[in-house]
Amino acid sequence: MHELISVITGFLDELREAGVPVSMVEAIDGMKAVETIDLGDKIALRETLRATLIKNIRHERAFDTAFDVYFSNVPGPAEADDPASADGGPSPAAGNEPFDPEIEFDLDGLIEALLEALAGMDGESLRRGARQAVEQLAGMEPGRPVGGTYYLYRTLRRLDLAQLEADLIEALMSEEDLSEFERRLLKEDVEARLEKLREEIQEEIRRRLVADRGREAVARTLRRPLVEDVDLMHATTSELAAMEAAIGPLTRKLASRLARRRRKRSGRLDFRRTVRRSLATGGVPADPQFRHPRPHRPEVWLLCDISGSMATFSRFTLQFTHAMSTQFSKLRSFAFVDTVDEVTEFFGPGIDFGSAISRITKEAEVVWLDGHSDYGNSLETFYSRYGGQLTSRTTVLISGDARNNYRPPREAVLGDIAKAARAVLWLNPEPRSYWDTGDSAMSHYAKHSTSVHEVRTLRQLEEFIENLTLPSTKTSQNV
Repeated sequence: MHELISVITGFLDELREAGVPVSMVEAIDGMKAVETIDLGDKIALRETLRATLIKNIRHERAFDTAFDVYFSNVPGPAEADDPASADGGPSPAAGNEPFDPEIEFDLDGLIEALLEALAGMDGESLRRGARQAVEQLAGMEPGRPVGGTYYLYRTLRRLDLAQLEADLIEALMSEEDLSEFERRLLKEDVEARLEKLREEIQEEIRRRLVADRGREAVARTLRRPLVEDVDLMHATTSELAAMEAAIGPLTRKLASRLARRRRKRSGRLDFRRTVRRSLATGGVPADPQFRHPRPHRPEVWLLCDISGSMATFSRFTLQFTHAMSTQFSKLRSFAFVDTVDEVTEFFGPGIDFGSAISRITKEAEVVWLDGHSDYGNSLETFYSRYGGQLTSRTTVLISGDARNNYRPPREAVLGDIAKAARAVLWLNPEPRSYWDTGDSAMSHYAKHSTSVHEVRTLRQLEEFIENLTLPSTKTSQNV
């Protein structure tokens, strides 16, 4: 039990290092919950810790990776007093002796044994076969600082999963004449069994890495940034896709911030209702009645730089725009490179995001001269075309790095926009230390903005929304 407490403590430290917020109270709850389960049941242990420590689905990948590392070599109750497993190294399965490298390896025999274990869903035989496969096929090198992906690839390549799948389908077919539906079910069943084999091999590789290099070293190798900490300017397609799930809740939160909803008992006195209510007290207005303010749905205009240097961030911003379209009564979207064009109609109700991006690429007139960013001309064009439609209820969101290719910034135009609108908020995906370096004109635009924000990650976007405050009346817009 003492060893398990030490492992859980290290596991909690790794979660925090990975960016998962785990409070002291949650850690204590996790420890208490673990006392109520069978410590030999790793699935129960995993789900118990997940239920007490994880509050956000975006953190589950980091949790699973850390759990697999820290609990790969934790002995169950029956092994707790076994000296052979006291060092945390991989212990042989019951009744299975360590492998002798001097014995000639029979690959065909191993594949046949794995096929038999998969067909009969014999978990113990499958684990034994996975251990032998890693021992003989992975070519693991002690001390090498790798995460194990290469070892997994080498093992699976030698086992030839495609042929193993075909053989397993043949072994499981009870009859030749199967319907298309039955064949599909059989194929899905086979894929699930092969995935189980993959997991067993990966688990064995991880056990050996931990035994060789220690839990902390392996965890550092496998650690990946959380979705909310990925730099939006350099995010991959898969990382951007993972961010989509978080965008919806953020847009709803942004809508409530921009609307400045007030639930306090305030507003103008309702004289008629007060007099009617006073009839019950002999004409004494003991219970004044007020007209509660009805907050309007906010009007938001989004200006998005979609030039080449902003390609990844602009895609994320447009995803944000697509999600916001259901939260705002008057959401208008504009894209620009060296001139601006309205793209609001591309994000109408029921329009697929991929289709919207395709239309913007083909139809939006955002290039005027040479296709290089020109914030000055874009802002001037925007104000001349649409400035007369700005109102004191309009919040203008500008997303871009303010890199103007050494062209005139024309910041006075942004001042005119700020005077006509309720607020101008600027989201810059570059680190603040990069602002006003090279061709960046950020300081020129910042003095006419209600506020400017560094938004390089999803976490920073969430912080921007959480801390957002807007003027309730028209005041000076300077920072």
